[in-house]
Amino acid sequence: MKHAKKIAAAGAVVAALALAGCSTQADTVSYNLSQDAEKFEIERRIVFINGITDKYLLEIEGKCNIETGDSMAAGTLEVVCKVGDEEYKKHFLGLSDNVTFIVEQVEGTEVDPFHYRVNFRPETILPDIDLQVSDG
Repeated sequence: MKHAKKIAAAGAVVAALALAGCSTQADTVSYNLSQDAEKFEIERRIVFINGITDKYLLEIEGKCNIETGDSMAAGTLEVVCKVGDEEYKKHFLGLSDNVTFIVEQVEGTEVDPFHYRVNFRPETILPDIDLQVSDG
């Protein structure tokens, strides 16, 4: 029993030291949000934009995690989305000098006590729709 208390105390010290490594509240919140996204708890919208034509190329929305780390090929983005209780989809997307992406957190979460907003121009989100009226 005493051994278990010592292990628990040591674990608490290690956890406190790990949190002390985050220098600001923003760093801690950012880290926590990233961890929540890796557990598919964050609703995101990922939009790919052609930088020359400023047109949307692709939009992915859902409980998604993104990876751009060192293990990825240069110019590659990996998106993994949870689409069911135990069902996932994985996408690999190539980036170039004229294609960029934006990742938006769609809903707030308990990690961050502040609200923020990202505004897109409506004409870039809504597609041009041509309606034809038929006589019949």
